[in-house]
Amino acid sequence: MLDIGLLVRVHVDALIVAQNHMGVCDAIRRIAPVGKLAAMSAPHLPKVAGIDPEVPVSTHTPAPLTEVPGPPGAFIQDRLAGWVSDLTTLHELTERLAATSTLDTALDELLQAGAALVGARRGLLVLEPANGEGTLATRGLGLSHAELGHLETVPRAATALGRVLDGLPDTADGVAAPDLLGEQDLDPRHREVATRLGYAASYVLPLASEAAGRLGAALWLYDEPAEPAQKQRHLAGLYARYATEHLARLIELERARADVAAVAEELLPRRLPRIPGVQLAARHRTGPRGGGDWYDALPLPDRTLGLAVGSVGGSGPSAMAAMGRLRASLRAYAVMEGEDPVAVLSDLELLLRLTEPARTATALFAYCEPAARKVVLAGAGHTPPLILGDRRCEYVETTLSAPLGMLACWEAPSVEFSPAPGETVLLYTDGLLRRTGDAMDRAFARLHSAAASVPKADRHDPAAVADRVLRTMLPDGLDRSDSTEDVVILAAHFD
Repeated sequence: MLDIGLLVRVHVDALIVAQNHMGVCDAIRRIAPVGKLAAMSAPHLPKVAGIDPEVPVSTHTPAPLTEVPGPPGAFIQDRLAGWVSDLTTLHELTERLAATSTLDTALDELLQAGAALVGARRGLLVLEPANGEGTLATRGLGLSHAELGHLETVPRAATALGRVLDGLPDTADGVAAPDLLGEQDLDPRHREVATRLGYAASYVLPLASEAAGRLGAALWLYDEPAEPAQKQRHLAGLYARYATEHLARLIELERARADVAAVAEELLPRRLPRIPGVQLAARHRTGPRGGGDWYDALPLPDRTLGLAVGSVGGSGPSAMAAMGRLRASLRAYAVMEGEDPVAVLSDLELLLRLTEPARTATALFAYCEPAARKVVLAGAGHTPPLILGDRRCEYVETTLSAPLGMLACWEAPSVEFSPAPGETVLLYTDGLLRRTGDAMDRAFARLHSAAASVPKADRHDPAAVADRVLRTMLPDGLDRSDSTEDVVILAAHFD
């Protein structure tokens, strides 16, 4: 991150040394002979977080030294104040950008910060990595979807944005078009769109760095003929290079998250079975590092059904691999003795204790006879199911038991209950409760309230029930947050 204090101390120390050993006038001549900050840069002036401290402070060549009004000390103070102001601005903007943890929020922040630096009101950012890998995205600032659509109808080669995206050389400082409508050779379609959207000038800045390569480009639009001054261009360029590195990290992070989600989905059922008398729906949200929450539904002999949910301790590839092994083992035990959920979980406990003694897990297995509307279940340290119908919304009273892997020998009584016609049994993992951030007792009450609030018209559709509960429990994107907790919901509606 940009260290403003360090850079300011470097500039102040340089000025003090110059004044003490060379005199004020000689210091001024060495610091600003041509009006650029490069002349005062020490040979080993540090760069912090990719920010070059050589920030120009004026777009005009200053008058000769003899014409500088006032005492030389005041001139030095003014210059120093300008440097501090510019560095402070960069520091604040890069801090705000570094605080973004998703690609979408980073793109929005980049557009807004760039508009402030170059003095524009509207903008457009296109993320298009030159290596063909990573996310493709288009974001607008002050532009509606229809206006973005109009901009996309302009031939790519007819715009500075398109040429920068295609690798136009010598664009490190950006490409300015100070008077678009005054250009004689402007593409007719470009002229038409500019007139319709009401912009008269543009400035394009590539999003590229040596380490990240070319990731895309940002375009800012001016309502009147204008272009950023040299100082504005330099500050925007410094910010864009830092932003490029940050975007590259977020792109890599998003790619890793997508890979984790894909692996997690492959370890879960591709589709749910169709059994007469029951309808099924499932929802799964994976944490960014991948977790061990899982669900399963498998048809058993005599048109019966086995339902299971569980959670392996930890997160990351190890937990995902353990989840896959545990789920596969439970399927085998369920086929052999599914009508006895206690025996299924007892076998699973023995396997876990022998093969992974350092691992713990929770699990719930339910043996269902849809024709008789009969459910027998056993749980190992798992959250109790919830029954939702037209006349009731309540938790199933299950026996208290420890998670798998915590006792030398696991066994707990099973529980039997009968869902009424039209009722839905909701199985879930504790990630649904933990992601809310509430204490567990409040989270259970919140889940009960979320299920009870499902409209009666939707209670006969297990997918609608699962979606409504998920949205109510985890609003505003919490179902896709950076929480390490996975979320699983498995809904079974009995006809």
